Amino acid sequence: MSETSWAAVEEYISGHLLKPDSALASALRHNAAQGLPPIDVSAAQGKMLMLLAQMAQAKHILEVGTLGGYSTIWLARALPDDGQLVSLEIDPDHEKVARENLERAGLGPNVQIVTGAALDSLRNMQPSAPFDFIFIDADKQNNVNYVDQAIRLARSGATIIVDNVVRDGCVLDASSDDERIIGTRKLFEHIANHLRLDATAIQTVGDKGWDGFLLARLR
Repeated sequence: MSETSWAAVEEYISGHLLKPDSALASALRHNAAQGLPPIDVSAAQGKMLMLLAQMAQAKHILEVGTLGGYSTIWLARALPDDGQLVSLEIDPDHEKVARENLERAGLGPNVQIVTGAALDSLRNMQPSAPFDFIFIDADKQNNVNYVDQAIRLARSGATIIVDNVVRDGCVLDASSDDERIIGTRKLFEHIANHLRLDATAIQTVGDKGWDGFLLARLR
């Protein structure tokens, strides 16, 4: 099947299982108007994140990589009224756009965006309660470091998801000099025999092309 077919199937799925959502549509329009790259998760993946967080009964969520807050909105909607989401974003211009999107979605009070290099923010973080659910979607070079920090900050049984782990199949290229591919391959090697993680990875196709995500549970 072609990428056109992948996108058509994704549209079919979204048309049947996702309702029109003005806040999410507005966020994507605002992101585009502000010049943010169109690298948000798809709508179907966004809802998957929300459902997984709800299934985990997550009360404290960590997101590494805010961009314009599209995935942040999905995740924040999974929280109970007294829940909290912390999202890390390196670019202050992106943080401003995300904050505007979250405010319009009515989710501002439940979300804290921390601006700065994510690894520095994670190393300095001492949350009052451990995280239940962690979504990592930032620079792939640091995926191993992000996962290690996630383990430090999460409770036993927490869910950890890492996005973009297939990258059009380029994860197979052991000779690649692309730092994103190198970082992704190091992630698989790091988790393969990790004593505290049970993990799998799923390939995905759709309007974002051929990619996938890694799903792990902290023992």
